[in-house]
Amino acid sequence: MTALLLLAACAGSPHAPVPASGTGSGAAATPPDDPPPAPPGAIAGANGRVAGRSAQLAIYVPAAGDRLPEIARRMLGDAALDWRIADANGLWEPEAGVPLLVPLQPPHPMGIAPDSYQTVPILCYHRFGGGQSKMIVSPERFEEQLAWLQRNRYRVLRLSELQGFLDARQPLPERSVVITIDDGYETVHRHAFPALKKYGFTATLFVYADFVGSRDGLSWAQLQEMASSGVIDIQAHSRTHRNLVQRREGESEAAYAQSLLDEVRHPRALLERRLAEAGVKVTQFAYPFGDANEQVLQILQREGYDIGVTVNPGGNAFFAHPLMLRRTMIFGDHDLNDFKARLQTRRPVGSRP
Repeated sequence: MTALLLLAACAGSPHAPVPASGTGSGAAATPPDDPPPAPPGAIAGANGRVAGRSAQLAIYVPAAGDRLPEIARRMLGDAALDWRIADANGLWEPEAGVPLLVPLQPPHPMGIAPDSYQTVPILCYHRFGGGQSKMIVSPERFEEQLAWLQRNRYRVLRLSELQGFLDARQPLPERSVVITIDDGYETVHRHAFPALKKYGFTATLFVYADFVGSRDGLSWAQLQEMASSGVIDIQAHSRTHRNLVQRREGESEAAYAQSLLDEVRHPRALLERRLAEAGVKVTQFAYPFGDANEQVLQILQREGYDIGVTVNPGGNAFFAHPLMLRRTMIFGDHDLNDFKARLQTRRPVGSRP
């Protein structure tokens, strides 16, 4: 009954649809006009009926065996938009005969509600395996975290998918999260890569160029394998991992400026040349130690980088500076409750991200 009242209200005062672009995370696929009730067996997983619709909303009554991706394909033209139906109804498993609200237009691209706004957490890992350092996350704990994300229907996005959200043109699923890994330790290939593949998730790996091929670092063959898989996106983490905001003792202003340029340019040129076969394009940068100043930001802008990430904790709202995105560190001593506490995806209006 509530859904029908909402439908009637929206039919009386339609508003202009919000434009969107991109892929399944928020693209505005064109819904089929007045999709007819499917005859039995005609659309596997979407055999229910449309009880009513307006320009903005439809009421869909699922049949037994219906699934959200197929319902989204039928009603919205794209199975990857199933999150819109899930977010609108607060469920992922439709029940036969229980009406679903199907938003036919994209949600607000900035994730704004009357009392809150959406934030996207970016998680930051470093090493995987055994050891006492808090920077090392055990394979068992990492897999436990991935399993929890999957079980709770989080959408693990590529970092590049945030661009449309930050430009206020592309909505994202309510439970969106990004996984990043810094430095380029060999344990990424040994532990994290297989786990990410197992759960169907992606991650961005920020590599500092001089570390590649070292005793603990990834080899070029390993980087090529991971980049070619589509699971790992390889991006820049400087050349030497020097702190970019601290001038070395006796370093002149001119030498410091030249060093910053080299730290930004060299890893991009090297990664794109050595990983050309995998189609790697470097447009994102992770600041060593999470530190950046105005001079560093200006260089990144001039060099055409789209995204820069810090290690300042918190989520990222639509108004976040794209070259100063927040990331939340995940340490080896974090249990599952600690992990869950770092996944806040909505903040009250008036609060800090």
